[in-house]
Parts: sequence; structure tokens; C-alpha cells
Amino acid sequence: MKIFADIPEAAERFEELVDLARRNDEIVICRAGQPIAVLTAPPKLGQGTMDDFLALAAESRPANADQTPNHDDLYDLNGLPK
Repeated sequence: MKIFADIPEAAERFEELVDLARRNDEIVICRAGQPIAVLTAPPKLGQGTMDDFLALAAESRPANADQTPNHDDLYDLNGLPK
């Protein structure tokens, strides 16, 4: 469920809003009626999270095929820019 709160209300009810976010509610924080931030629970482990990123990094693999794992093409053997 989406819950909208202005900044003063969010500050006053912050602990309650964090608990709601942990239950998978989406908290939208607004200023003058315009959304400026969203408070959500972190994703479950193994669902495209930091764990997946760290596993790829440990293998020295890029996150996708269009990326390179380093910038060797930009530097010479002494580490200076080409």
C-alpha cells in the first residue's frame, strides 16, 4: 500500500513509517504536495541485490556484456592516461 506523508508528519511518525516500510508498504514523502522521496524496504537477498553485484565482482565479471571490468584501454603500462 502507498502511504503519503509530508515532511513534518514523516519526521514525527518516522519510526512508525519505517515499520510500515519493513512490511512492504511504500512510503512517499512529499513537500508541498509533490513527492520528493520514497521509503521502501530493501529487496530480499538474491533478487538482483548487492549480493549479486558482489558475486560478479568477485568473479571479475562485468554486470552486463556492454561493460568492461577495468579501464586498461585508457591507461598505459605505467598507469598513466594514454
